[in-house]
Amino acid sequence: MALRARALYDFRSENPGEISLREHEVLSLCSEQDIEGWLEGINSRGDRGLFPASYVQVIRAPAAEPPPPARYANVPVGGFEPLPPPAAFKPAAQQPPAEPFPPPPAGYPFPPYGGSYQPSQGSDDDWDDDWDDSSTVADEPGALGSSYPDYEAAGGGAPGRYRLSTRSEPSLGPRGAGHPPGHPHPPGGSGAAKSSATVSRNLNRFSTFVKSGGEAFVLGEASGFVKDGDKLCVVLGSRGPEWQENPYPFQCSIEDPTKQTKFKGMKSYIAYKLVPSHTGQQVHRRYKHFDWLYGRLAEKFPVISVPHLPEKQATGRFEEDFISKRRKGLAWWMDHMCSHPVLAQCDAFQHFLTCPSTDEKAWKQGKRKAEKDEMVGANFFLTISVPTGPGASLDLQEVESQVDGFKAFTKKMDESALQLNHTANEFARKQVTGFKKEYQKVGHSFKCLSQAFELDQQAFSAGLNQAIAFTAEAYDAIGDLFADQPRQDLDPVMDLLALYQGHLANFPDIIHVQKGALTKVKESKRHVEEGKMELQKAEGIQERCNIISFATLAEINHFHKIRVRDFKSQMQHFLQQQILFFQKVTQKLEEALHKYDSV
Repeated sequence: MALRARALYDFRSENPGEISLREHEVLSLCSEQDIEGWLEGINSRGDRGLFPASYVQVIRAPAAEPPPPARYANVPVGGFEPLPPPAAFKPAAQQPPAEPFPPPPAGYPFPPYGGSYQPSQGSDDDWDDDWDDSSTVADEPGALGSSYPDYEAAGGGAPGRYRLSTRSEPSLGPRGAGHPPGHPHPPGGSGAAKSSATVSRNLNRFSTFVKSGGEAFVLGEASGFVKDGDKLCVVLGSRGPEWQENPYPFQCSIEDPTKQTKFKGMKSYIAYKLVPSHTGQQVHRRYKHFDWLYGRLAEKFPVISVPHLPEKQATGRFEEDFISKRRKGLAWWMDHMCSHPVLAQCDAFQHFLTCPSTDEKAWKQGKRKAEKDEMVGANFFLTISVPTGPGASLDLQEVESQVDGFKAFTKKMDESALQLNHTANEFARKQVTGFKKEYQKVGHSFKCLSQAFELDQQAFSAGLNQAIAFTAEAYDAIGDLFADQPRQDLDPVMDLLALYQGHLANFPDIIHVQKGALTKVKESKRHVEEGKMELQKAEGIQERCNIISFATLAEINHFHKIRVRDFKSQMQHFLQQQILFFQKVTQKLEEALHKYDSV
């Protein structure tokens, strides 16, 4: 008996591995057992993949061929809520279940949050040494994964740790109170009571707002312990919300990239010397260590723009030009990390800067501690402390207007940065190849003229011949100056543009989290106006949305502050280098000119 199912509703796939369904369509099932609310099968168009079990009705029909093998039959169950069955199927009202369905099972190949970070895949430094292994850290002292069960059970907290929760009573979950997970509300009854209305969840469970934990936080589902050291404070400054400044600012230089080997020369890599100003102790890090740190920070801080690292390169990693360019890119990256009030004080970043290069045990323990950090996702937003009291509240429309204005700004800046980068790159290419060639071509022509004049053996023409030959050499030298000049002025500009293009790529996700929170506030206000939600619940949603808004505006203000600093400094450097360049060209021409004074 082949397993088949009939689609009760239309379903449109939105993610890799899903298939679309049409109402009344008959599908072949790979297995009758659902996987956390999803079934696997083949639709009438021959597409194979996952679809919500509640959208179909299993039927049995005789068939000669066995069902296709299920690729997900061995996926472990756990971590996701089972999919609720749909309401009774009524031909007169073909509506899909209103309940949002859970994501596909664990192990499914969806991209990580933000879509920008991808760990090394062998194209650069791999995790191949003794500084990393797959063991857990549950029994190691100082592990961030410890849960302090005694304090939680007693309702208290460890010293310097505070129990924070956004959970509401009754639950603000989409299924309401009094019903077990996986079961919808019964029709009619008290479902329309004022206290039972809830803010709906996003149907797209793979949106940045959902994956970042923003939705769970706004809906009041975050709960955890916050240490004093984890608190991130937003204050009101002259430009509006700002991150509280780092009381102990520092810088870190990146110097002396050196090629090192291991496994008796079988493995080579480049190590960079880091010297933080607040410790004065040098450490050595490989690119893979930078890559690991970036991944942890990008996951932990969904409303902070973590600067992107210079791009990976599979070949030519040991060429001098590439190493020099990467070091400059890492220096810009480090400057932005140290300049950010939040990122600079992050435990993972401090571990990266201060852990001795030779202490493998300390490195691995700190690395695992960062990877076991509990204050990520929805719990991250619990760590944000915002201004309170009179004048500290945010106006919803004003915030939305500011964010929309910044969104338009980043779009325009991104377009302009791409244009300037293209123009600068093309101009640099012309200087290195075209201008050098043309100037040296002129120099060669003057040299040929000088050689022709030398055929005249008259003594009075010797000075002229020498002056023309010197002019030829001057133009050769000017050609070399043009070829070398992009390293001095245009390359630093393009390095800065590359760093900011990374920031600009981060902000759409940051804005999406804030926009998602605003949408929940608007929905809750509508419920209150319709008498379907208590004012207290709506105020809780708005309060949590304010926290996200404060953090978003603080990050926007930091971006503008650091942007003005960087571009002011870089434009000054560019113009200074241009002046020096043309002074050198003028000096060469003046030297050639003086040669004719004695003719």
